[in-house]
Amino acid sequence: MIARILLCVFSTLLAVQAGSISLQILANQKDVPLGIKPDRDAVPQSGDGTVRRDKNGELLFTPTPGFTGETKLVVAPGTRKPSVVTIDVRGRPNIILILTDDQGWTQLSAKMDPRLTTSRSSYLETPNMKRLMLGGMRFTSGYSPAPLCTPTRRAILCGTSAARSGTEFVSPWVPSEHTTIPCALKQAHAGYRCAHFGKWGEQMISTPEECGYDASDGMTGNNTGGMPRSLGIEGGHSDGPPHFIDNKDPKRTSSITTKAIGFMTEQRKSGNPFYVQLSYYAQHLSVVCSEETLAKYRRKGTPDRAYTQAWAAMMEELDSGVGRLLTALDDLGMSGNTYVFFTADNGGRGSVPGGNGKLLAPNHPLSGSKHSLLEGGIRVPFIAQGPGITSKSVSHLPVAGYDFLPTFVDLAGGTRPASNELDGGSFKHVLFDPNARSVNRPEKALFFHRPRRRMSAVRNGKHKLMVAWNAKNKVASRQLYVVDPNPTEEGRDIAEQNPKKADQLQSLLLAHLKRVKAEEVSANGGKKKKRKKK
Repeated sequence: MIARILLCVFSTLLAVQAGSISLQILANQKDVPLGIKPDRDAVPQSGDGTVRRDKNGELLFTPTPGFTGETKLVVAPGTRKPSVVTIDVRGRPNIILILTDDQGWTQLSAKMDPRLTTSRSSYLETPNMKRLMLGGMRFTSGYSPAPLCTPTRRAILCGTSAARSGTEFVSPWVPSEHTTIPCALKQAHAGYRCAHFGKWGEQMISTPEECGYDASDGMTGNNTGGMPRSLGIEGGHSDGPPHFIDNKDPKRTSSITTKAIGFMTEQRKSGNPFYVQLSYYAQHLSVVCSEETLAKYRRKGTPDRAYTQAWAAMMEELDSGVGRLLTALDDLGMSGNTYVFFTADNGGRGSVPGGNGKLLAPNHPLSGSKHSLLEGGIRVPFIAQGPGITSKSVSHLPVAGYDFLPTFVDLAGGTRPASNELDGGSFKHVLFDPNARSVNRPEKALFFHRPRRRMSAVRNGKHKLMVAWNAKNKVASRQLYVVDPNPTEEGRDIAEQNPKKADQLQSLLLAHLKRVKAEEVSANGGKKKKRKKK
């Protein structure tokens, strides 16, 4: 039997070898695009599914409910060369988490909120982040669990608010002694293989392997990705040049991506579902980029905000890593069975070495920056793409990085871990229904806590309460904001006009801090309450 297959312009699927195509899709999906537009109809070889064409002539496949395994379609029978589409219908999806470092909410070339023209950069070029966003769902109110590195990484790993698992680099929390994403996924299905590449974090205590990962880069931190000390500079960021040139592997973005693609390829061959987390070192200082990309931005001129041309070049190279990953998924035929999530560990920096302070702040229009609980310190890019997620969809529900663990388990077909330490909730249903009104969390709010900076915050619906503490761990002051749709806080405090709402959110916050035995403010710094062993 013979066939002629025309590949769609927008999608190049894997393994067009001797007239065949092989791809994965997720079970119980309807009208899955196969990325091919043959000149004749495709015929299923069995009763494993049905085929139809869309208005553009592209083939859409719906597997029979409950069916998993391989099925084959003969495409355009009666022509000269045999062509077969082999479809691997999988019961468990692959999951990828892309975690960038110090990337602010507006620091990409597509609007994080389609209602706000200022929610993007007109100078930065991130076509692949835009590709990911337009191919799936953007969350306009996506948050990091903390305004700095390691507390966020612990919180994502364990599904906890930072108030529970530690608000600074140093914490008594030992991740391997608690539920983690890899362990929870393997409980959902023993076949999952898990890998972590890139920045693990500072003073995480447990290794990736102790937390359930099958492959990793080990106990990596900021110096691994390029800091003054590892770049030959004695002192801090102000003691060296504003940027460094690396024409081989700037910020290790390329090598991290290569390792992830290699791991995905291995799992494709073995048939295992997988979870891969790519924790990129960019955009953390030091600024490192290639000479070629820097030359492009020098020609482009002055940035639109107070970052530098070299910093913009580093961002484009980060974006290229994202693009390579997405293209590899297509080439491996795994896009139809893989969920990709994208976020950052905290908001953008308030300044960049060499930046022009007379320009708009790097996080404009958000108030504040990294280390702060103002929106600029914790509101971050938050994107999801995968089977069943409508392209160009938008959700305005507040979500945070500590919601990932229960969401991933839900997507993997598991049940919520029995641990009473999980503060996050599954937003799986939101992925398929942008109009969903809530996330299934134990508490109906998001909580943020940094006692050593004497501040805490809670986000509930459109409202956000900021609390400042005194040395005796008492509320010294508070501000109430409406941060949706306008996320700017400066000059918009409504606590005096709406004391009942402020009281309500303050009660939620205090109850959460008590429940998780959060670190308290004291005259001598934070002091962690002793927690009972599990």
